[in-house]
Amino acid sequence: MRRRSRVPAAPLPQCRGVDPVRVRLPVDGAWDTVREHLVERLSGAGPGVVDEMFDAGKIVGADGTAVAADAPYVPGMFVWFHRELPEEVPVPFPLRIVHRNEHIVVVDKPHFLATTPRGSHVAETALARLRRELGVPTLSAAHRLDRLTAGLVLFTVRPEERGAYQTLFRDRLVRKEYEAVAPYDPALALPRTVRSRIVKERGSLTAVEVPGEPNAVSRIELIEHRDGLGRYRLVPATGQTHQLRVHMNALGVPILGDPLYPEVTAPAAPGDFRDPLQLLARELEFTDPVTGAAHRFRSTRTLAAWPGQ
Repeated sequence: MRRRSRVPAAPLPQCRGVDPVRVRLPVDGAWDTVREHLVERLSGAGPGVVDEMFDAGKIVGADGTAVAADAPYVPGMFVWFHRELPEEVPVPFPLRIVHRNEHIVVVDKPHFLATTPRGSHVAETALARLRRELGVPTLSAAHRLDRLTAGLVLFTVRPEERGAYQTLFRDRLVRKEYEAVAPYDPALALPRTVRSRIVKERGSLTAVEVPGEPNAVSRIELIEHRDGLGRYRLVPATGQTHQLRVHMNALGVPILGDPLYPEVTAPAAPGDFRDPLQLLARELEFTDPVTGAAHRFRSTRTLAAWPGQ
């Protein structure tokens, strides 16, 4: 069995709370120089961008020294650089710190703020913002919430402990409770447990239910209703992508403000924060794998479609 090579520590500091990009040159590469490989690999960055980065000394090796454009290609070599951060409209809502100690940080995330850098949301994410505001560059997310979903997210402080907290979510040892506002259907018998098989193909915006062994289980309860709307408690036993949104839509009561279910709508313009998805991660409950403490955290946010909670 081939032993995986140890990944060196990043030789570049974070930029606005965002880690540098790390690239490992393929072991079976046939390129003559590092530049040739990066020009091919980063072709989407635009013509001349990679050469400009080499000229400016922005691509470095494990020792932090700039890599020359004509440096020989070395299979398995690591290089680092900072991506050009996109222009982002600031999300004008605060992150609320619910709990913080030397091991974890639990925050109450607003709608529209991505949990971690992805796509066009990089520096304007919960992770990058927390690293900047708390001055903790080692902070990492133990799990994720959709950008449009508000509520509780768990971050870890120490890299060597991150795996222990991620394992809680992988092994379904975290009790998660959500609230949602959706149409009220008096003919819909609740509470009920929904079981189905959900698949989300790479590149597709939406997930779909397909025949097969269930991999998604959600408990759906009606808390109260008024004026044709219901406030629902959603307790997922599994963590498939868009699981709660898919299950609510399948029941005929899609969550208010959902731009994907029951049908995909045009994305809102940058800076348009008027119609948040009415889904909130209300509670997180687990036993701390490092300290043994029993934790139960509760969001204090409310859903705009249900005032007076």
